[in-house]
Amino acid sequence: MSQQGPLLLVSAAARPSLTAALDAAKLFPIVEVGWSEAAHAVGRMQPAAVLAVMTGADAADVARLAHHAAARKPYLPLIALDAEGDVPDNAIPFAQGGETTSRLLARLRAALRIRALHATVLRRLGEKKAVDTSLPETDPLDDATVLLLGRGASYPALSVALGMRMAVVGALSIEAAAKHLSSRDIDGVVLGEGFTPRVVDAFLTVLAEDTRFRNLAVVLTSAHGSLPPELANLEIVHGEPARIAAHALPLIRQHAFEARLNRTLRAIDAGGLLDPQTGLLTKPAFARDFATAVTQAQAQGGLLSVARFAFDPDHPRAQFDGARIISRLMRRMDFGTREDNGSVIVVFAETDLRSAQAITRRLSAVMRHTSHGRRSARIDPSISVAALQPGDTARTLLARLYDEMSRAAS
Repeated sequence: MSQQGPLLLVSAAARPSLTAALDAAKLFPIVEVGWSEAAHAVGRMQPAAVLAVMTGADAADVARLAHHAAARKPYLPLIALDAEGDVPDNAIPFAQGGETTSRLLARLRAALRIRALHATVLRRLGEKKAVDTSLPETDPLDDATVLLLGRGASYPALSVALGMRMAVVGALSIEAAAKHLSSRDIDGVVLGEGFTPRVVDAFLTVLAEDTRFRNLAVVLTSAHGSLPPELANLEIVHGEPARIAAHALPLIRQHAFEARLNRTLRAIDAGGLLDPQTGLLTKPAFARDFATAVTQAQAQGGLLSVARFAFDPDHPRAQFDGARIISRLMRRMDFGTREDNGSVIVVFAETDLRSAQAITRRLSAVMRHTSHGRRSARIDPSISVAALQPGDTARTLLARLYDEMSRAAS
């Protein structure tokens, strides 16, 4: 497997048992260091990835290595092998067991692919200095959505533990989970209690056979037999909900970071007309397209409707999640933007008022399945809809839309 830079292997042992397996897999060059010099080696050798054997590691050395790895650009994968306790936020856990080498190679390939994608984004941003696009610096977990499946007693506690850090979509059945995977941008799947091994096997097989889901973070909370090698980021984590959430977060964060990089690339390709955080149009681009759409509809006698989704201003994560749902599910002929207050305006081309109301109800129904730690913190937007009338301009149509929202609120 080719890579840009050496692989740094950190261990308390003089000659880690994993070294021979990595050599046999022709994964090179490999530089072996102890924990005391690991942080310094990151800056000196500029590795492409770091494999850290956590057995016998000192907590201070682990924290120092994680800090140096997190500061590197492009993304430097840090994979923590056999971590018994909590791992740093940017350390990807990996439990060694049967098929260790093949599973580890799959995990490395997935992480190195994201590193290459990050390098591409940074290069493109440097080339497009005139384009008003940047890569957000916030925690990728702010963008993340996890799908939680379960029926057991641990389900509520898992929902809260995960929901304190990201958006959570709950599902009580595999069929419901499949619908969410098709309609949402999901960054991770956590399978709780309540499913037979045969059902879990069938679900994992479906994920492994679909290339869209092979790099998802997938966390099983109970012991399982064979693990599909195609699922590079599949882990088994036992214990309390808080521990399961802590070990799932780095894997989910990595996938959310990949999704952020892809949105940024699309924004660059669009010449800065798309918002890299939501995938919707920027406000200036929306204003131009909206004015043009209204003018053309009036000249040609076409239909046009506009809707506004207003989210709870106290929950910015819910606002961005709702905006990304709309960006993914709205029709290709439609376009929208996110306002400064977090609300989203969507224009429905060739659509009358009744059809626009039906579309907004479907979009809202998808959003209501998402929670953020507490049942009160859900995506449940207030919606107003207005249709183009003879003599309308872009300004008067928007004014009527806001009037509809004010009347609904009162």
